[in-house]
Amino acid sequence: MTTTYDFEDTPSNYDDVQRQGGQDAVYDPNFVPDSVKSFVVHMYRHIREKNVYEIHQMCETSFQTLSERLFKDTPWPSVEAIAPYVDNDHVFCLLYREMWFRHLYARLSPTLKQRIDSYDNYCSLFQVVLHGVVNMQLPNQWLWDMVDEFVYQFQSFCQYRAKMKNKTEQEIALLKQNDKAWNVYGVLNFLQALVEKSTIIQILEQEKEGLEQFTATDGYDYSGGSNVLKVLGYFSMVGLLRVHCLLGDYHTGLKWLQPIDITQQGVYTSVIGCHIATIYHYGFANLMLRRYVDAVREFNKILLYIYKTKQYHEKSPQYEQLLKKNEQMYALLAVCLSLCPQTKLVDELVNSQLREKYGEKMMRMQRCDDEAFGIYDELFSYACPKFITPSAPSFEEPLVNYNQDAYRLQLKMFLYEVKQQQLLSGVRTFLKVYSSISLAKLSNYMEVDEPTLRTILLTYKHKTHSVGSDGKVISNADIDFYINNDMIYVVESKPAKRYGDLFLRQIAKLEGVINDMDRIKLE
Repeated sequence: MTTTYDFEDTPSNYDDVQRQGGQDAVYDPNFVPDSVKSFVVHMYRHIREKNVYEIHQMCETSFQTLSERLFKDTPWPSVEAIAPYVDNDHVFCLLYREMWFRHLYARLSPTLKQRIDSYDNYCSLFQVVLHGVVNMQLPNQWLWDMVDEFVYQFQSFCQYRAKMKNKTEQEIALLKQNDKAWNVYGVLNFLQALVEKSTIIQILEQEKEGLEQFTATDGYDYSGGSNVLKVLGYFSMVGLLRVHCLLGDYHTGLKWLQPIDITQQGVYTSVIGCHIATIYHYGFANLMLRRYVDAVREFNKILLYIYKTKQYHEKSPQYEQLLKKNEQMYALLAVCLSLCPQTKLVDELVNSQLREKYGEKMMRMQRCDDEAFGIYDELFSYACPKFITPSAPSFEEPLVNYNQDAYRLQLKMFLYEVKQQQLLSGVRTFLKVYSSISLAKLSNYMEVDEPTLRTILLTYKHKTHSVGSDGKVISNADIDFYINNDMIYVVESKPAKRYGDLFLRQIAKLEGVINDMDRIKLE
């Protein structure tokens, strides 16, 4: 049975006080409203009792409600103020501070000192998980939020640090003094340590052989143990994919995700935010590695899933982020299909939404002109991750901003690839028309000599093939060909027809007709 928490026991003038004089005049870190006392006491009790359902309710509902009512423009009370109500429990205080900083980042603008303090808190929390004895069961949503927020704050710090132009002397001195805070090696080491110490890769391997029940139980331990290390290790693989995408190292990012079979349901699909982050970064990495078919296939699946289920997440704190990622993935799908026209891989519902959003732009992207190039630039800039430069800044005068450098480099690489693909669009147009054609005839049509045509055809072969994560060469082409005795023979790929979808749609239509007929009253 769900506990109902009373939020009306806050002093009656608390909201009035909040509305007077702004944040600095109002916020007292040592003042703990009664409803917050009640919140931390209940949360502490539920964590000790391993009551996962109640902890989840408090994180997702109670914490959000209190934040909206009492702490819309201010931080929560300090950890020192609430510690006496939870027996000064060290681990609970670390968890409370994790939520405290997450709220601060979501609602306010953290100072440099607060950014550094948040990193120190994550270090302490992860050290306890890695080297202490943690006898807790926490909701998957909270454990995912920890990893997600850890990576987000790292990204945010790198962007903040790269804007050197308007930094004060105090900020520069603090940056120099805390050069280990949010260091890229520290971030990667913690995530990798969580993966290794949790032995999650071996657990997932054993699960394939029927020796483990990790996915079946959504990572929870029903034998009285703890799920914290195992599930943090699992989500850290997604975190590592995301960090490596931010750094532009797509091969390594996908390598970290390999133990998770994304063609199947898994613990990553139990948390909508994790599900979307996984597929978004997986698809983007494959796009940058020219594995367009893999990207299209997964974007299609997640976009169809969001289309069918987004109404169930309207009250979720992550709903706006869900909608934003949804729009970004449609933009990335438009880019993939413009570079590799594999529309047969896309469901009718997704294709309909895509045409509605980007139909006109996709038509213009097929042209080989500056306007098409500009649309590729626009869609990439809108949908790409916020790339980071992880290296420490130069403190020499004059101070310059370099927060856009990594983005510009990735954009330049992407547009260079697009330019090369556009040069090959003429070949594809001719190959679609013919089942066989001589080299001499095609070179005449394309107004180039035969040696140049051979070079173009070899380039086309190269650009429509890529190396998969298993090291095998995979084809992205909807049109393939081979050359024999100066003749080009065209092979059009025909994916297996999905009769199941057709039958399901016809059954749904028939049921609709039967329901309509039942409503008609016969005279």
